[in-house]
Amino acid sequence: MKFIDTHAHLYLKEFDEDRAFMIQRALDSNVEKIILPNIDLQSLTSVLELCHDYPDLCYPAIGLHPCDVKADYKDIIATMEKDILDPNYIAIGETGTDAYWDTSFWNEQVDAFCTQMEWSKKTGKPVIIHSRETIDENIELVRKYQDGKLTGIFHCFTGNVDQAKQIIDLGLYLGIGGVLTYKKSDLKEVLINVGIDHLVLETDAPFLSPVPHRGKRNESSFIPIIAQVLSELFQVSLDEVARITTSNAKKIFHLKE
Repeated sequence: MKFIDTHAHLYLKEFDEDRAFMIQRALDSNVEKIILPNIDLQSLTSVLELCHDYPDLCYPAIGLHPCDVKADYKDIIATMEKDILDPNYIAIGETGTDAYWDTSFWNEQVDAFCTQMEWSKKTGKPVIIHSRETIDENIELVRKYQDGKLTGIFHCFTGNVDQAKQIIDLGLYLGIGGVLTYKKSDLKEVLINVGIDHLVLETDAPFLSPVPHRGKRNESSFIPIIAQVLSELFQVSLDEVARITTSNAKKIFHLKE
């Protein structure tokens, strides 16, 4: 039984004091691979260093997070674009849009996202999509760019049944994390209506810890907690949840067995 954490920011400062121990806990929890989405130009170095230290465990993505899209975003995008064909990067992102924190650069967010979807199609690498309060907007942008070549994940999916079905129909997958365990979340009711076949597991560590760790730092070793909730929801074994979600992740990211 092996798991893949398809979204974790283990390179951030929150892990500086115990990163090696945290990673060992992930391995001890049967997490065999961890995808590290990038945030901005400065974080790329930390992402690559961690992947160099754990080459069989950590895999980097390259992209500009929507919350970091500012007036100079075109320069940052242009710098990143030089490296998108580098085989070390297995995905594009974290990209997308965000209407929760700041919409003063909304048009720039959309443009940056569209550019990174073009990168995804050009390279054949999946796109990792951030959609905080912008699921409908992102679905329509993906629909515009989907020509059969765009693949990827709607990271931290918390939408409704209709949105989930639209995403699946567009050929993308739903990233399911700690929100699934929250008492006030409607995510269980949504997922039972769409099934398990288009889901992948993620933590978004150090953010969005699952119950019983909510409010504390998240880490990749908590992936089995999310998987267990899916096991109970779909009334299948934990092994089956691991098999399906790991197979999906390997397919999306072109990871070898």
